[in-house]
Amino acid sequence: MTTRRCLRVHVHGVVQGVGFRPFVYTTAAALGLSGSVRNDSAGAVIEIEGDTADVGTFLNRLRDRPPPLAVIESIDIERLSPAGGTGFVIVGTSRADGGRTLVSPDVAMCTDCAAEQRDPANRRYRHAFVNCTNCGPRFTIVASLPYDRHTTTMAPFPMCAACAREYRDPADRRFHAQPVCCPDCGPTLTYRDGNGMTTTGEAALRDARRLLREGGILAVKGIGGYHLACDAADGRAVTELRRRKRRGDKPFAVMATDLHTARGLAEIDAASTQLLTGPQRPIVLAPRRDNAPVAESVAPHNPDLGILLAYTPLHKLLFGLPGDEPGPTALVMTSGNLAGEPICISEEFAVERLAHLVDGWLMHDREILVPCDDSVMRVVCGAELPIRRSRGYAPLPVALPVPVPPSLAVGADLKNTMAVADGRYAWLSQHIGDMDDLATLSAFDSAQRHLTALTTVAPEVLVADAHPLYRSTMWAQRNAAGRPVRMVQHHHAHVAAVMAEHGLDGSTQVLGFAFDGTGYGSDGAVWGGEVLLANYKGFQRLAHLKYVPLPGGDISVRRPYRMALAHLRSAGIAWGRNLPSVSACPPDERSALARQLETGLGCAPTSSMGRLFDAVASLIGVRQIATYEAQAAIELEGISRDIDCGSGSYEFGLAAREAAVLMDPAPTLRAVVRDLRAGVPPPVIGARFHRAVADLVVNLACAHADPSRPVALSGGVFQNALLLQLTRNGLHARGLQVLTHRTVPANDGGIALGQLMVGNAG
Repeated sequence: MTTRRCLRVHVHGVVQGVGFRPFVYTTAAALGLSGSVRNDSAGAVIEIEGDTADVGTFLNRLRDRPPPLAVIESIDIERLSPAGGTGFVIVGTSRADGGRTLVSPDVAMCTDCAAEQRDPANRRYRHAFVNCTNCGPRFTIVASLPYDRHTTTMAPFPMCAACAREYRDPADRRFHAQPVCCPDCGPTLTYRDGNGMTTTGEAALRDARRLLREGGILAVKGIGGYHLACDAADGRAVTELRRRKRRGDKPFAVMATDLHTARGLAEIDAASTQLLTGPQRPIVLAPRRDNAPVAESVAPHNPDLGILLAYTPLHKLLFGLPGDEPGPTALVMTSGNLAGEPICISEEFAVERLAHLVDGWLMHDREILVPCDDSVMRVVCGAELPIRRSRGYAPLPVALPVPVPPSLAVGADLKNTMAVADGRYAWLSQHIGDMDDLATLSAFDSAQRHLTALTTVAPEVLVADAHPLYRSTMWAQRNAAGRPVRMVQHHHAHVAAVMAEHGLDGSTQVLGFAFDGTGYGSDGAVWGGEVLLANYKGFQRLAHLKYVPLPGGDISVRRPYRMALAHLRSAGIAWGRNLPSVSACPPDERSALARQLETGLGCAPTSSMGRLFDAVASLIGVRQIATYEAQAAIELEGISRDIDCGSGSYEFGLAAREAAVLMDPAPTLRAVVRDLRAGVPPPVIGARFHRAVADLVVNLACAHADPSRPVALSGGVFQNALLLQLTRNGLHARGLQVLTHRTVPANDGGIALGQLMVGNAG
């Protein structure tokens, strides 16, 4: 005799548009269970009835073996009286009846769709918009939830009869895949040349490939915005793109059509392979191969390449399928925007704003609602380290260790992301950018509205950086509408972000090292080399890098030799003409700088570790003028890898003060100058400096060692793979627990998560 059981199962998480209902249907049918499944605005609702053992098996499979793109956050079960039904059905209509569900990120084309695109016998052969429930656009095309076709930018494209049959068939891979279409009913490709002449379909693809083959620059409409593309092996094309975009020396990302091609460009280990080929398809930083077939101007003075694989059907067609005319094997793919502006998402803006940057446009008529740049990752010590969390990851939630009230954290002014939170989850926005442009501020407004609409979070609290002149902070104050705006110190937020990632509830303190370029300190100085004993409720500043003058603010960030001269003066080291930093500074500027440092006029005190890296890079002749953020430090890391330091070593001075220990770089700087004058090669000096900074962290951590107190590493300086590896290894060798970033960036892109935790700590 069997016993019957009937349950109503509420599933919360990313369960719409990811093949969840077909999975439930086939699982229930295989077990002989009856009932139904439908979407609602809180996720999915399943009514399931059958033998008790079979219902138990169904629940186990639901928890343990959901579809690959589904993210199940929680399952609530309600007992019902058995009704004796037969068969299982999928309810096709969604209901907006309160609650909260989660929208999936945009996902790279799956292997099944890629096979269809290459198959001449398939009706989606060479289709530029092939997708299914396991892949394709999501976040960037959905206006509101529940996730149905009419709430996406596919609404203007009625399905043909064949696509409609697939869409309605629970056994089909495209069941309720909202972007489903084919060449008969989907969007249209259009190529536009510099004279305004257009072609469509296959002719558009041929014209676009020809432009790239002939050394032109192409604007390509992707999932989250336009890219600027050119042949990565064509030095003239790359240099021209760099000139037109006014990009300085900042590296370009390179797209390869497949993993085999990517391995010919860079040294890709197992962890990097997993990142490159996963559904998120981020840009992955990896060491460039010596004879990589890409122009040196793709990433000048940098040992790494940012590699990504073609992730949309259109990208695959742009490279060409078998039988197509030959084209570039690797393409520069950089965001389609002017310097400092958000990525272009509309045809109107792309044609207007990119006209002086490109020679042609490859466009389509599926609207993009949300700009979403490519994510950037690197692998350190076998683990992923986010540099930019955007396409493929946003807006997936981050679980919080303690519940918070409905809140909005507005982030920082550089590499801005915002976050909303309610209860035990936070949703971080895509990368928005630097808040120094009206277009970025407008993008911030749009992203905030879209994120709160998708999550249905109505913030009762706003949290911002303590810097009174940050544009993000001023936005929070302007838009508070009577709600409290809570200010959070920048470096406290850095440490809190890595604590939150690792699920710490704040009941115990961590020893936090927050090393970055700049952050507003509690004393009004520019902080950036901080050692904090912290939980979410507060922090104690145990140590910091000794203050030196930051002469002229941003001008010294762009000219590292100025920072080097400030550090030399502070360390009591003469400005000898044989030092690269001194010779790089024009005589008139040197005289003015000496007066400025002597009087303190226009000088803010800074404890920035990022600026110290700039100073050392300048001192040993690596970089005197920075054309992009952290260029000097990045190039210093680049020359310092895999270098034998020899017997030489550098040390920081440690001086106890009543308020905090001062980490004095003067002994290290004197050793750097001594080695430089003795003819020690710059790479060796750079390696010794990295080791000295790592030893500084280890020594201070040991001085405050406590078995219950983890060491948390955050701030943009810890995106330096060499420094992070040396520091982790040193701390682990001393038996200390180390927390590093894995979910949000160590840079200011992760600040919003920390703001949420500190701002609601009570």
